[in-house]
Amino acid sequence: MAGKLFEELVPGQVFRHQPGRTITEADNVWFSCMTMNPQPLHVDFHAAQQAEFGKPLVNSLLTLGIAVGLSVGETTLGTTVGNLGFEKVEFPKPVFHGDTIYSETEVVEKRESKSRPQWGVVIFEHRARNQHGDLVMRCRRAAMMRRRAG
Repeated sequence: MAGKLFEELVPGQVFRHQPGRTITEADNVWFSCMTMNPQPLHVDFHAAQQAEFGKPLVNSLLTLGIAVGLSVGETTLGTTVGNLGFEKVEFPKPVFHGDTIYSETEVVEKRESKSRPQWGVVIFEHRARNQHGDLVMRCRRAAMMRRRAG
C-alpha cells in the first residue's frame, strides 16, 4: 500500500500495521554486531543469564527500527521526503528473542512547512506491543511529507 500524502493524514488517525515481526536470536546478534554494540546483554548469552532478566535482551534500537519499519507501507512509503527527528523514545518493557512486535501509528499533529510550501511536517507517535499486548516501545517522530501537487 502506498504511503499517505500530507493532506491525507489527519490528527487522531490511527493505523494498526500488519503483519507483526518476530525477532530472532540471529536478528538481535547480527544487528548488535553490525552496529558495533558489544553490550553483553545482547551478544554474550552467558553474561545475560547472570543479569536481571536471566536471558538476552533484544537491542532497543532494533525494536525501534522494526516498529517504525512496520509503519512505512501505510504511512510514508513514497510520500516522505525524510525524517526530521525522533523524541520521547521509551522502552517500558524488555523484548526477548522470539517475541513478536506489532506496531501502530497515530498522527499526532501536522503543519505546513514554513520554508518549503510543497511539503508539510507530520508528527507521528509509533507504539509497539509484544504478542501479549504489552507496550514495549513508544516514540514520536517528525517527518517531512510530500503534498499534493497543484
